[in-house]
Amino acid sequence: MASVTSASDLLVACLEAEGVETVYGVPGEEVEDLLFSLRASSIEFVPTRHEQGGAFMANVHGRVTGEAGVCLATLGPGATNLITGVADAELDKSPLVAITGQGGRERLHKESHQALDVVDVFEPVVTWNAQIAAPETVPESVRKAFKLAEYEKPGATHLELPEDVAAEAVEGGSVDATPIFESEQVRRPDPDDASVERAASVIDAADRPIVLAGNGAVRTRAADHLRNFVDHLDLPVVATYMGKGAISDRDPASLMTLDSGPEGEAERAIERADCVIAVGYDIAEHDPQVWNPDLDTAIVHVDHEPAEVYRHYTPDVELVADVGAALEAVGERIPAEAHSLWCADRHDRILAQATSPPVADDPITVRNALPLLREAMADDDVLVSDVGSHKMAIAQAFPTYEPNTCIVSNGLASMGIAVPGALAADRALDANVVAATGDGGFLMNAAELETATRLDCGFTVVVFTDDDYGLISEKQVDHRGTSTGTGLGNPDFVAFSESFGIEAYRPGTWDEVESAFAEAVPSDELALIEIPLESSQA
Repeated sequence: MASVTSASDLLVACLEAEGVETVYGVPGEEVEDLLFSLRASSIEFVPTRHEQGGAFMANVHGRVTGEAGVCLATLGPGATNLITGVADAELDKSPLVAITGQGGRERLHKESHQALDVVDVFEPVVTWNAQIAAPETVPESVRKAFKLAEYEKPGATHLELPEDVAAEAVEGGSVDATPIFESEQVRRPDPDDASVERAASVIDAADRPIVLAGNGAVRTRAADHLRNFVDHLDLPVVATYMGKGAISDRDPASLMTLDSGPEGEAERAIERADCVIAVGYDIAEHDPQVWNPDLDTAIVHVDHEPAEVYRHYTPDVELVADVGAALEAVGERIPAEAHSLWCADRHDRILAQATSPPVADDPITVRNALPLLREAMADDDVLVSDVGSHKMAIAQAFPTYEPNTCIVSNGLASMGIAVPGALAADRALDANVVAATGDGGFLMNAAELETATRLDCGFTVVVFTDDDYGLISEKQVDHRGTSTGTGLGNPDFVAFSESFGIEAYRPGTWDEVESAFAEAVPSDELALIEIPLESSQA
């Protein structure tokens, strides 16, 4: 903006200075000033069909770009509707800035229409959270929100702007809205020599060391350093669900993810290991008690943040530093090929299972469909998974060849992320994008298909249908032999999609599934493929 006259103008000018190009959200009376300030700026405001959809769009934008996505809602129900997508960004470590309106300060001390203490409501689910109480605090507040959202570890922040503050004139009329600090990444620290020596000693002394690559290995863009490290030492790598792509699953070192392979080959490998080198690992993703039940596994923690305190995750040494620099420093202190890829045979079995296409008589399941979907996608195409039994199959059996190309929510693990997330990824990236979802998660935010058509997006939605909350049903059957409260009814998804003008498919054979993938995925048009499942097992 060339000049600003109000606090809302100033806030939008600060967003421009942060490099924001898009704000997703739902309009409301208490954000009217902000909406008109956005209209006068270079920033596009995208109206979504639900605030949760807008929050998921900002969430996935942040995850695939590393730059904070921004979402907007009004007070009360608008703000509370944002919560799930914002909380998902916080636990998935995606940079996100949420902005909400609020009633005028003159009515906040008493019971008032739609008025909640939104700052208090957001407090448990964000990294930082504040009300902008005066125009002069806008530049500091916006800079702090972005600085903390984009920090390592990133997460969600929230700013509330009361409507009377938004309309308040800025003293002097036109002011400089440049952020207090330049928006440059602060250089992460190098590891200290003593910790590096200790880590090298622990790894070198182990008979069966293994790398556990987590979300932090992807979000810190440390993939090249990780690849050099494991190649130098001949170490196997197993990834968490959100660490997929940290190393290519074609690499002989890759055992894909925890639970991958015939009879859980990857998990059996990490259980056999006597040293786990945890790179960017968040214990919220996968309980270390599973692979360290007896507290006898040596652990080397490599991350920008100290390890969480947990009995089953007590590192022998913590390298709290730049992840890439730490891996490079440790690798230099250990002889090359020190461990001769002690479980190399597992890689071939795991990848063969994940890439073998189904034969005609195989039941139509998610796992059987994934090799065909993978074949239709280029290495740098992006899959955004919803949450459900299909997510487990994707996380365990969908080969991933580049970082940040398989987006799985495994912190908060919220249903409903796939369609809005794919929309954001499609707009942010020069790649084909696929949203993979079940019928339960799809209908939670299916209205965002209208947003996608309005924005002329071109991604593919794959809906696996079983008329059930399948993952919960599976767990109930495992626990009790039967299920309850999980059955669903569905509309005609093909007709539903076509009502938006979207090309739709309902294949019934493997040849038809393969053909639908081959036609839809490379296209620049929106498409939906419904795949009715023949088995409740994904």
